[in-house]
Amino acid sequence: MRQIQHAMLAVACVACLMAAPAAIAADSQPVYQIDHLPLLDGTSSAGNSINNRGWITGFSSVEDGAAVHATLWRNRVPTDLGTLGGANSNVAWPVKNNSGLISGFAETDQVDPLGEAWSCSAFFPSVTGNTCLGFVWQDNVMKALPTLGGNNGIATGSNNRGQVVGWAENAVHDPTCVAPQVLQFQAVIWGPEEGKVKQLLSLPSDSTSAATAINDKGQVVGISGICDRAVGRFSAKHMVLWENDTVTDLGNIGGVAWNTPMSINQQGDVIGFANYPGGATPGSFRAHAFLWTRDSGIQDLGTLPGHVYSQALGINARRQVVGMSCSAGFAICHAFLWQDGVMTDLNDAAPGYSGELIFANDINDLGQITGGAFDAGTGESPAFVAVPVSDGTAAASAARAKGTRATQALSNEARQALLKQFGVREDDLDL
Repeated sequence: MRQIQHAMLAVACVACLMAAPAAIAADSQPVYQIDHLPLLDGTSSAGNSINNRGWITGFSSVEDGAAVHATLWRNRVPTDLGTLGGANSNVAWPVKNNSGLISGFAETDQVDPLGEAWSCSAFFPSVTGNTCLGFVWQDNVMKALPTLGGNNGIATGSNNRGQVVGWAENAVHDPTCVAPQVLQFQAVIWGPEEGKVKQLLSLPSDSTSAATAINDKGQVVGISGICDRAVGRFSAKHMVLWENDTVTDLGNIGGVAWNTPMSINQQGDVIGFANYPGGATPGSFRAHAFLWTRDSGIQDLGTLPGHVYSQALGINARRQVVGMSCSAGFAICHAFLWQDGVMTDLNDAAPGYSGELIFANDINDLGQITGGAFDAGTGESPAFVAVPVSDGTAAASAARAKGTRATQALSNEARQALLKQFGVREDDLDL
């Protein structure tokens, strides 16, 4: 009965969106009102997902910043989703589910028997040595998701059919792994039946894969590559689409690493980030945001002026794309909105906001955006929600007014936290 009620709620949400006036016109650049979201503890948090009900999920620091917990904000009120017995948990990818199903990953209280750091540790404040599993959270209960016989797993996206995607270890000792990683991992779909797990195969030339997002049609996107460090780099040699039990290479923009889809909308449009050619080494991080469509293939979205990196992180049904654009070394980073072929600094579309919008991680079908900010007045790095309030004429005036504002370089602490947020190591940077 609960699944039927949730399905009806999801349909109702979509129907309301279709019946309601458009929050913003498709051919305008909106203006946003920015609100910070309350922290659980410490000084940092991030909004990484926003669904069509306005539920925001991500993480907030606890224990004075020593750990992070997956967090849900409903009507700006935070709920600590807890962990699976360990110190940390997170919802790091956009979760396109409107019926209250949340997916993420959390540490357990078990020490990893092989001494692996595993993928999760890249997104936590420190390496604890404990195993990590994907989870689903619904009705105030967090449940662990099964692996493929290994010790670790991660859940990323989920759809309105109750399917959850991610990746999980099997028991194969993969020679392409870089220590301390040992075991192979593969993309999976969990559910909708409890306990069900289906493996998605990598490309024939690769040994590992990971799924990052799924839409209501069951189309799944992710990466295929070698085991490497189980985070980015050559684990993401290829960006792929799984559909009807077939895996398809979506191409690239010239690079051989960090080719990473982050989200797929209901029309099948895919966004993410991918390395462009060159670099100090083939595995160096030198990514640009991209948009892939079935009709046009892959498009490099470029960066904001003066920047060298960008990452597209969220997309909605209107093909509005949000993400982050950064100068060399992640010294200065700004959230962006891309629509109708134009990339706009989100800070320039937020008149009256005095902080810095560092990254935008997701956008729902009402045009509401969530991400991470920096507040120089308090020294905090809070999650934010941006709500569109008007159209492009005012936005142009706001952009001109804000153009005189001095752009601040990130503090070292904020910069290191940002690298952690996106799983990038200092030695990955192509300086």
